[in-house]
Formats: sequence, C-alpha cells, structure tokens
Amino acid sequence: MKLSICTDVMADLSFTEMLDKCVALGVEGIEMTGGGWSPAPHFRADELLADRSLLASRLKEIDARGLKIAALNCSGNPLDPGELGERHRGEIEKTIRLAGEIGVERIVTMSGLPAAAPGDSVPNWLVYTKSWPDEMPERDRYQWEDCAFPYWHGLVRLADEVGVERFALENFSAMLVWNPQTLFRLRNEIGPKVGMNLDPSHLFWMGACPIAAARALGDAIHHCHGKDTRIERGLADVNGLLELAEVTDVANRAWNYVAVGAGHDLQWWKEFFSVVRMQGYNDWVSLEMEDFTMSTEAGIQSSIDALKQTISR
Repeated sequence: MKLSICTDVMADLSFTEMLDKCVALGVEGIEMTGGGWSPAPHFRADELLADRSLLASRLKEIDARGLKIAALNCSGNPLDPGELGERHRGEIEKTIRLAGEIGVERIVTMSGLPAAAPGDSVPNWLVYTKSWPDEMPERDRYQWEDCAFPYWHGLVRLADEVGVERFALENFSAMLVWNPQTLFRLRNEIGPKVGMNLDPSHLFWMGACPIAAARALGDAIHHCHGKDTRIERGLADVNGLLELAEVTDVANRAWNYVAVGAGHDLQWWKEFFSVVRMQGYNDWVSLEMEDFTMSTEAGIQSSIDALKQTISR
C-alpha cells in the first residue's frame, strides 16, 4: 500500500506550496477534489478543463516532485432534488471527464441521497425501517429504483466512455450508500465498477467494526481513507452516537473525528490494514484529517507518523 493525502486539509496553501508540503511530509500521492461540497482549492475540474495550459502546468509540477495522483474526489449529493443536485451532477461529470483525460482511474465520491417521493424538495435519509409504517416500502423503492439506479447506470456509461476504471463511494451518513450492505445493493444492480471508499471513521460512530466491514467487502474495496474517530467516554453513554452538535464543539460531542491513533491505537490500525490487504486491496491509503481537537499541523503530522507505522507494505 502507498500513502497519499487529501489535499483539502491544506486549502490555505497555494498549489505549489501544497505540493512542496506533501514532499516534506513524505507522502507518495495526492487525492485532490474537482468540485462538489469542497471548494476544490487545488484542482478544480471545470477550471482545468477550460484551460489546458493550466492543466499541463499543474501536471508538470506534480510529476517534477515525483508525486502521483491517487484519485480525484468529488464528494456531493448528485441525487438532491434541487439546484444543489444539479450542480453536483455537473461537477461530478466534469471530474470524471478530467480523470479520463489525464489517466486517473479512480473517482472518490458519494452515492447521493434523493427525496423520499416525487415532488419532495429535500433529501430524506430513511434509516429507521423500510417495512413500517406502511408507506415506507414505496419510499425506499422510489429512492433506489427510480432515482439511484438510473443515475448510476448513466455515470458508469460515462466512465466507460472516458476510461475511468472505478468509483469509490464513501460510507458516509445521509447517503443511500453508507455501509457494506447498502454498497452491495447498488453494486449488485450497477456492476463491479462501483465499490467502496472504506473510511473507518464513519463506521466507528455508526457502531460498526471497520475490520469486519473490510472482510465483508472483499474486492469491493476500491479505495481507503486513513481517518480515525474517538467515542468520547461518558458522553456517548448518555445520548448515544447520533450526534447533532457542531463538529467544532469537541468538548461536548459524543464522538469526534481525530488524528489517526488518537481514537484507536496503532495495533488496531495494523490489524485493519492487514485485513484490508488480505482482501486483495494493495493500493492507496489517503489521509483525511478533520481533527478539531488539535492544530491542523499537529493532526497531519501525527496521522502521517501513525499511518507510516501501520500501513501494510
């Protein structure tokens, strides 16, 4: 496996400064965003598709430093029934086209979350049950069969057209795909080009075991994020894990995203990467750092140190 970093954590740095920082950190690859919820500070797809000289210049800078593009990321909600969904669909498509043009085979994104019925104006995450009340089965069917399946069949056709090999869907909350079971519901319909970006941090706060999830996913692991979560003692016992507080309110949350090793020790991470490797994944692990309990610089460095000690090479 090889270590990369999601460069949005260095959004305050220019493109050149970001690359130099990656070299200094000793990572081998970079995962950059093309659009979506991210402002895409370093590699915006629409900007680069419109300016081929700028694209060539940035690719030259990456190559000059011996870095590789691990993946292009465009995380958003393409199934949102409003203007947001329209924008995200366009930016995901542009990111796919950019990836095909520069020979990047992997797109990290999200499955999307539609409304629960025709005419609704907001997405609806139906995680209570799909059997009761009586209207739930139809809402579940509508989201998957009328919204998600047609969209993803079209996205795979576009990927085939431009040469993108795989989609890695992050197991994120408020998305149709948020765990292995929901990933396979989409993959069984769409095909093996759709797999998971296995991010342990979200599975932790959902109460799942990322090691068990890796075993269940097998060759459906298409990418891996190195990101940790700490369940905060005492607070989670009172209110459970469905946390509504702002992510910056770290002292009062039942769980927090933390630097790698600050939630689970290095022995856990060694086992996790060993099992991921056993399932056949031998590729990029991208650090995604969203720890608000310490400075960004400290979080990046401590996470890099931990991942270098635990990634199966």
